[in-house]
Amino acid sequence: MAQKRDYYEVLGVSKSATEDEIKKAYRKIAIKYHPDRNPGDKEAEEKFKEAAEAYSILSDKQKRQQYDQFGFDGPNMGGGFGGFSGDFSVDDIFSMFGDIFGGRGFGGFSSFGGGGQRTQYRGTDLRLKVRLSLLEISTGVTKKFKVKKDVACSHCHGSGAENGSGSETCPTCHGQGVVVKTVRTMLGMMQTQSECPTCHGEGTVIKNKCRECGGTGVVKGEEVVEINIPAGVAEGMVVNVPGKGNAGPHNGVNGNIQVYIEEEKNDTFIRDGQDVLYNLLLDFPTAALGGEVEIPTIEGTKVKIKIEPGTQPGKTLRLRGKGLPAVQGYGNGTGDLVVNISVYVPKELSRSEKEMLQKLRESDNFKGDTQTKKSIFDKFKNYFN
Repeated sequence: MAQKRDYYEVLGVSKSATEDEIKKAYRKIAIKYHPDRNPGDKEAEEKFKEAAEAYSILSDKQKRQQYDQFGFDGPNMGGGFGGFSGDFSVDDIFSMFGDIFGGRGFGGFSSFGGGGQRTQYRGTDLRLKVRLSLLEISTGVTKKFKVKKDVACSHCHGSGAENGSGSETCPTCHGQGVVVKTVRTMLGMMQTQSECPTCHGEGTVIKNKCRECGGTGVVKGEEVVEINIPAGVAEGMVVNVPGKGNAGPHNGVNGNIQVYIEEEKNDTFIRDGQDVLYNLLLDFPTAALGGEVEIPTIEGTKVKIKIEPGTQPGKTLRLRGKGLPAVQGYGNGTGDLVVNISVYVPKELSRSEKEMLQKLRESDNFKGDTQTKKSIFDKFKNYFN
């Protein structure tokens, strides 16, 4: 059995991380390794479980305190610290941390059947990608998609039965939806229960199948779907739209649509979480003398900022609240517009410009502070030796 990794290492957070930072880190990892994004990938599933186990401990104040003090040798370690055993399933995770995902998947899977109950069919999920501009991300946007999907059969109204012939009790399972078999083992006679192969867990079978859908209750179709994308989303996030996926067979529950977010490259701004970075190239006179300059905003408007006399290259200015809003579960408030200042140096000069700069070069004020130059040299002298 592989040795367990430190829970803080698993989530990629420090031991001083806040509850919000732990939740954010777990959600990010869980989305990356989510079973619905990595079908059949056992390694991704194990990472998904590992992150869930770490979160079960670090999100609980008492368990986290015990773990910080005793590590894996702490109290209640038997059978898996935090209530997890070695064979816990993905469904166990969804039942414990449904609030992280908003349901089983990325916001709304339903669970049906099992345990001798009749199965209620559920349509499969659809996946879409949407590319958003920075402006759309800052304000939120509604997108329309023409989606090809399974829809309820109009001929039988989704029942799967021709002319309302209806259904009858399954002769194999007698309406239970499951069949029970008794087998002889080394421990004696044992009973096993499995889904009925005739009705597939429904407990009923259709008398006369619909000629349009063949008894499934669904046919191929399309629908225009409006999807509301909340403000503040980021590359790699998934927005779940419940009930807009494929129709469930036999009037079952519709699946969901999972919308994967992609960000368009912006030529003016660079996104840094909720902050937005803008590189301002100042002319030398303005940097030296000070003044006012206009810079763009995400919304496409202009805003004036004050440049102090003697502004140095590398200085940053921060416009509070001019960045991106936080999407629920990923932070708080609104970010800033951060202005990084550079100073433009022309490559070519006219004769008169050269003459003016020659005169300025002779001025002690333009030679730089001796002490400052010495400190810079001391900092980098090892590179000159």
